[in-house]
Amino acid sequence: MSDDEYDKLSKEEKEAKDKADREREAAEQAALPYAWKQELGEVDIVVPVPKGTRARELVIVIQKKKLSVGLKGKDKIMDGELCKEIKLEDSTWTLGTRFVTLSSRLTIISEDQESILIHLEKLNDQQWWENVLTHHPKIDTRKIQPENSKLSDLDGETRYVIVTQMGKPTSDELKKMEALKKFQAAHPELDFSNAKIS
Repeated sequence: MSDDEYDKLSKEEKEAKDKADREREAAEQAALPYAWKQELGEVDIVVPVPKGTRARELVIVIQKKKLSVGLKGKDKIMDGELCKEIKLEDSTWTLGTRFVTLSSRLTIISEDQESILIHLEKLNDQQWWENVLTHHPKIDTRKIQPENSKLSDLDGETRYVIVTQMGKPTSDELKKMEALKKFQAAHPELDFSNAKIS
């Protein structure tokens, strides 16, 4: 369904469609051989493996646009082209930490050697991924509700727009205010109460 068709639906029809889409997405994601979550700049994937698996038994390939995970001598657990490119030098994997999903966040539970955590740093850290591997079911990225982030997580242009919309002073304005404070401290005999500084 296109955005225009969706916009023409009544409130009740939109709610019903959104609910059906969420249920379909949840079922499709639950059927995958891994669980994943993302933030704007990163993707974390948890791949279950048999208890007691050792790192030397794993075959894991992480490339700029490809991911492959498997056990030596067995079929691959996941293998294919990544949805988007990653920063290879900042992407890693570890074995032995068990994770569960609690309130849409991954939480470390225990060391158990039953899962692999793969951390991928996105090349474009301002874009949501629809899926991990291109041949896997997609999620609707328009419905993602991101966790609260810090202004420092955003690129400079986005940060500037948000700061100015919030009415907070920019870094240049802060520098000017600091210089004015120093000048006032150095010249207590001057009255700045009616001064307009631009």
